[in-house]
Amino acid sequence: MRFMIAALVGVFSINSQAAMAEDLAETATRFGALRSISDIALSPSGNKILYVQPGQNADEAIYIVDLTTTEPPKALLAFNEATSRLAGCYWANEERILCNVYGYQEAGGIIYGVTRYVGIDSKTGKSTVVTRNGRLGRSREAQDGGRLLAIDVPGKDNQVLMTRRYIKEASNNTRIFNDREGLGVDLVNIDKGNGRTIEKPAKLAFRYLADENGRVRIMGVRDAVQSGRDGNDIRYLYRTKDANDWEQLSVIDMRGDLSQGLTPMAVDSSKNVAYGFERVGGFQNLVSVKLDGTGSKETIVSRDDVDVDGLVRIGRKQRVIGASYATVARNVVYFDPELNKLADGLNKALPGKPLISILDTSEDESKIMLAASSDIDPGMIYLFDKGTGALEELLPVRAELAGRKMAPMKPITFPAADGTQIPGFLTLPIGSDGKNIPAVVLPHGGPGARDVWGFDWLVQFLAARGYAVLQPNFRGSAGYGEDWFGRNGFKAWRTAIGDVNDAGKWLVTEGIANPDQMGIMGWSYGGYAALQSQVVDPNLFKAVVAIAPVSDLNLLKEENRPYTSFDAVQRFVGSGPHIAEGSPARHAEAFKAPVLLVHGTLDTNTSVMQSKRMKSRLEGAGKTVEYVEFDGLDHYLVHAQARAIMLKRIATFLDANLPSEN
Repeated sequence: MRFMIAALVGVFSINSQAAMAEDLAETATRFGALRSISDIALSPSGNKILYVQPGQNADEAIYIVDLTTTEPPKALLAFNEATSRLAGCYWANEERILCNVYGYQEAGGIIYGVTRYVGIDSKTGKSTVVTRNGRLGRSREAQDGGRLLAIDVPGKDNQVLMTRRYIKEASNNTRIFNDREGLGVDLVNIDKGNGRTIEKPAKLAFRYLADENGRVRIMGVRDAVQSGRDGNDIRYLYRTKDANDWEQLSVIDMRGDLSQGLTPMAVDSSKNVAYGFERVGGFQNLVSVKLDGTGSKETIVSRDDVDVDGLVRIGRKQRVIGASYATVARNVVYFDPELNKLADGLNKALPGKPLISILDTSEDESKIMLAASSDIDPGMIYLFDKGTGALEELLPVRAELAGRKMAPMKPITFPAADGTQIPGFLTLPIGSDGKNIPAVVLPHGGPGARDVWGFDWLVQFLAARGYAVLQPNFRGSAGYGEDWFGRNGFKAWRTAIGDVNDAGKWLVTEGIANPDQMGIMGWSYGGYAALQSQVVDPNLFKAVVAIAPVSDLNLLKEENRPYTSFDAVQRFVGSGPHIAEGSPARHAEAFKAPVLLVHGTLDTNTSVMQSKRMKSRLEGAGKTVEYVEFDGLDHYLVHAQARAIMLKRIATFLDANLPSEN
């Protein structure tokens, strides 16, 4: 199937000399390009593949490949909605595809997330909307097009199990057309789009889990305050195998900075258990709990250094096969001995690509589609046939970067001011001796996130431009347990930003960074950290790049007021002196370094007003600031052309303010 790579995606074989000869626009275009394959799935028989290929703008195309022929991929459907994108496509059966579409809608000056599912005929491309969207109610909830619970329901051809939100509707306050309200579960016909209610809607329900046979076994209920916003607690209810009544499984306390309690993730009816995550001794574990009324619980995977935070599932039944956690890189513990043996074999067969993830399988799991990558390899998608033992290349994950030499990412630790060793990753430009060179500190987003070892397009772009890159997993990062997360990176911003600044100081102390050529860049919370670093130590970094940042903590709370999550955001950000002290927009006069701000206008994570306020305050204080705005794009700027423009502006900005021979 190598013809697929050459004929469709266009692999570029780039040696180091050719890469060096590129101009900035070419380099920005290559690294700014989206993943060549944004989604891929294997049909039940294992004889067909569907994949989604993004274009240069907001366009995407769905392709079908028949593996039993030598025919080239068939373009099934072009999808081009400026404010929407395909968020996942699946084979409902051998002929029909189900795709989830996620986008944005503005109403009354407020941006809402909107989802819907679309059924598509794999031969004709004819599509049918199979979920309906409820109208925006007073609670201003996102328009909810449903969540897929089971794609393979025994005895129910062309039908899938999915949640459906019901909104009470009336006309002139006289006749009620729909008196049901809340989240329920429907068995939906993907050909016609109509459905039959399996689970009556519950007003406070927000989540359901079904077992591998399509039986709804767990319901999540969120309490609400009088205003209609989310409350402090979540309750999970379950059903025993043979009963329809609900019994309490667990209670999640949401009042702290990290939730406490068992959060169920999957149900295995053959074992009559639910798998879920629970924090024990300060670290998150994977546990199983019996759904037989006894509440018997067993720890399946635990660590005393990092959180176990990933559940690994495969196939049309979404069978639980393992759990994952990240130390330096992400590791998987397989429960299935056969898959564990297979993973070991694949690691030996694919040297240099230790990060292997199973993407999909055929219905009988005889054919397995997987991706393999590393820090210096963006990855390749393979098809493995258990029967023949054949492992075949399908498609590169990032065709524009295939064959290009990348800079290795090295795990390091550095001391914070109080002596705490902070983990992170250092990437040096190819061929550099790592001494007295331009450098960028790149704090991650979140703050409830963390960096892991692996391919990072933003890091590799900076390294290709001659910059050393240090990614600190500062205190306030997720994944290292409760104590490391602390009171989170907003309430305890002094600790988090102190660690970020200490990363820069370490680069200088170690002789890696030229102190006059060191900048800081971040996205989301990382953008906040980049800005706030100037408030703490305006002499440390000589250039600041903030993409979709938070600039004012009170504004962060207020811009969430229209949403049901407002109270939760208030609790997370907190109140007190740290709001003013930790808001860089209120300390523009402290800035010494020039600032580049980048933001999309449809950002619902951190509104575009965060960057606009920062820009206004810096200009008012007579500081140097540049601003790039992308109309119609969200927090993640998932748009190849926009990312190329952004990277070019970032490189030009850094080169001008951190001048070097490169």
